[in-house]
Amino acid sequence: MKTRTTLARAAAAFITLALTACSNSHHDPLEKYYLVTPNVKAAYWQEGWAGFNHAAFGMGTGVQASLAGPDIFDPQAEAQAFRDVMSLKPAGILVSAGDAAAMKGPIDAAIAQGIPVITVDSDVPDSKRLTFIGTNNYQAGVMGGRVLVERLHGKGDIVVYTIAGQENADERLRGYKSVLDGHPQIKIVRTVDVKGDPRIAFDSTVEIAKGKPIPDGFICLVAIACPEVADILDRNNIQNKVIVAMDTPSSTLDWIKKGRIAATISQKPYTMGQYGLVMLDALHHYKLPSLDANWAQDTHSPFPAFIDTGATLIDQTNLDAFRKAQGAAAGGN
Repeated sequence: MKTRTTLARAAAAFITLALTACSNSHHDPLEKYYLVTPNVKAAYWQEGWAGFNHAAFGMGTGVQASLAGPDIFDPQAEAQAFRDVMSLKPAGILVSAGDAAAMKGPIDAAIAQGIPVITVDSDVPDSKRLTFIGTNNYQAGVMGGRVLVERLHGKGDIVVYTIAGQENADERLRGYKSVLDGHPQIKIVRTVDVKGDPRIAFDSTVEIAKGKPIPDGFICLVAIACPEVADILDRNNIQNKVIVAMDTPSSTLDWIKKGRIAATISQKPYTMGQYGLVMLDALHHYKLPSLDANWAQDTHSPFPAFIDTGATLIDQTNLDAFRKAQGAAAGGN
């Protein structure tokens, strides 16, 4: 009974904290939370960090937030950064896994030490992380797949750009394939692992553009690839190819405006960071009897197994409205 009462209180706390962003009265000077990412310099993660830091600032003095991870995409360096953070005994860790296999051990070790860990953006579902906050990446793939099928009129050869071992990219591809299964005349003829490096996307597309025949469609499961693809096709005056991108760097939006990229899928890294900090704070102040439990199967779990922050398809029809909303949000932050 005591365990269930504690869980009920924790669940109520999560809801309250999410709505009020906490009061300032119950924080202590040693309360520090970390966001760990595979590339802290990426614009995407600068936006996620802004949300994370903004939530900490809103909680008042006594709450500290810090960003950790490598300056370039490096999953092994990220895993070491996570271990370094863990050794500091933080109040909680929010982490996006560049490689799910590399992060499982460190996450499980943190949970065993009583440090709350929540995954964000790219999950480690086989780990003991408490919950996942981010895009429903399977549905994002479905969204992109429908655009691809419509623009290709149901047939064509396509190339996929991804990062091997990254859970969110794998889920997006699974969503694409679920749509393409109904269109057997659309075939994936090549998969490019860009390894977090846009130069690999660039060089691979240069090679592809020299071949015959040139594929009809290009799917980018990660943000860094499609601006490079669009650039190469444009330089070589290769027309009538369908490119479906991921995320909303300004270069991707510019290529949509020019008609080179058909569409992209927008995520909410700011929301992921902000809500992740709120949940970590709740876990710190309303401690569970044990973090090492099978919360996915517990019908009294104080938090959901997955929190969907949403995704939006951006194309020429809503590009200007999206950019206007982006500008307004940036001004408000």
